[in-house]
Amino acid sequence: MESGAEQARKMSFWDHLEVLRAYILRIVLVCLAFGIAAFCLKAWLFDILLAPGRDSFVTYRLLERAGRLFSPDAGPVRFQVDLIGTGLTQQFMIHMKAAFGFGFFCAFPYVLYCLFRFVSPALYAQERRYAVRLVGLGYLMFVLGVLLSYFLVFPLAFRFLGTYQVDGSVANLISLQSYMNTFLVLSLMLGCVFEIPVLAWLFAKMGLLNGGVLKKYRRYAVVAILVVAAVITPTSDVFTLMLVSLPMWLLYELGIIVACRTRPFRLQRGEEAQGV
Repeated sequence: MESGAEQARKMSFWDHLEVLRAYILRIVLVCLAFGIAAFCLKAWLFDILLAPGRDSFVTYRLLERAGRLFSPDAGPVRFQVDLIGTGLTQQFMIHMKAAFGFGFFCAFPYVLYCLFRFVSPALYAQERRYAVRLVGLGYLMFVLGVLLSYFLVFPLAFRFLGTYQVDGSVANLISLQSYMNTFLVLSLMLGCVFEIPVLAWLFAKMGLLNGGVLKKYRRYAVVAILVVAAVITPTSDVFTLMLVSLPMWLLYELGIIVACRTRPFRLQRGEEAQGV
């Protein structure tokens, strides 16, 4: 009986395209279903997206409780930042983009599953096991990065910048477009930054990287992290720059630990061939 890998090799180019087309169609339909559901649940969707801009958000409440440990007489800190729409169609378009962006995020595990199903017939059993680990760990780290942005980085940046005034007579009116752009960019960038340990594991497994190299270039990496953080942050203030660059540096250090403890895949295959 032929294995999946042998069957995949016998398929023509057009057969592969037909399979890929079927998977893409499924992905589009699932993303549309989640997007339409999110669009219909507008109040619930924007309660989630706009929550970091309100002083009742869980992060601010936890910071208040932590502050009372050092100053028991300190009262609650209240702030208000008004969001405004600056175009006739802006709120509707932001609603559309937010709904389908949120739908894609919810459907992303299924997207990864479809992509894995497409390439898995061409992989050997051992390669499939590593691919499953890589995809699963990569998605988990991306979600952790998004959650860090949602619960810590974006709320602190928004509270600092949204309430900062050069003079009491100058009011802050933040556009909804600016709020959503900053929210999206920070979430996406931190999600991608959290892939650093996963990439370190992958390259170390392939024998292309080791912990010694990462340690050797640590000083240069710090400079590169600051440059990258300055580029990817949607605002130009030092406060947000530090909020983004600190997790990047910690993840780089985690990548060093992961690379040091990972044995190259080629060595393991050699050991298995010798019956170790």
